[in-house]
Amino acid sequence: MPTYRDEVVVLRTHKLGEADRIVTLLSRRHGKVRAVAKGVRRTSSRFGARLEPFMVADVQLFQGRTLDIVQQAESLGAYGAEIALHYDRYTAAHAMVEAADRLNEAEATPQQYLLLVGGLRALSRGDHDSRAVLDSYLLRAMALSGWSPGLDECARCGAPGPHDWFVAQLGGTVCGDCAPAGSARLRPDTGALLRALMAGEWDLVDAAPAHASAAASGLVAAYAQWHLERGIRSLSHVEGTR
Repeated sequence: MPTYRDEVVVLRTHKLGEADRIVTLLSRRHGKVRAVAKGVRRTSSRFGARLEPFMVADVQLFQGRTLDIVQQAESLGAYGAEIALHYDRYTAAHAMVEAADRLNEAEATPQQYLLLVGGLRALSRGDHDSRAVLDSYLLRAMALSGWSPGLDECARCGAPGPHDWFVAQLGGTVCGDCAPAGSARLRPDTGALLRALMAGEWDLVDAAPAHASAAASGLVAAYAQWHLERGIRSLSHVEGTR
């Protein structure tokens, strides 16, 4: 059974026995990987701190029958410590890695890995509002998974927009003819913010009014959770930090 190396983001960990840990990793070239890190909970472990959630590492793994085995780990991005100091960054990061875990159940792509690394780096630096970083990540990650929200034309009939209604079940913004009764009304500044989050236009995102940011966050959360078919539990904690 061969060994292999890859760059990974640590999504989550579980205790195993007295000193070991099971780590779930999103890798750059091998998709999502579950592996055993032996002895990492001992104080003498050489790489225990490098395999904590939100950390980015270059690892060598031994391919096992059910779980791979971590043989080496070198830190590439120590984002976990800085994220953990701020509750808003910490809860946003948890929602991001939970969504990444769900979105990459089948086959991950290098773009998904790079997107998550970029999001965690932005959170650790505090460059932008934590919720905005999370919203932008969710929109782009959904797009990479084939669920790109329609923001410039009607998601149902294709009529050119922008439009004044947003329906997660239909795939994004819809025209007045296609909007079911009770659909969420989309204010122009909220629609502009959603497009800016999708495109990574951070000057527009940072200047957005608070009411537009709050409305956009609610729509992004509804859209992501609808298409993932079950809730992102960490989002409930993020909501409380707004």
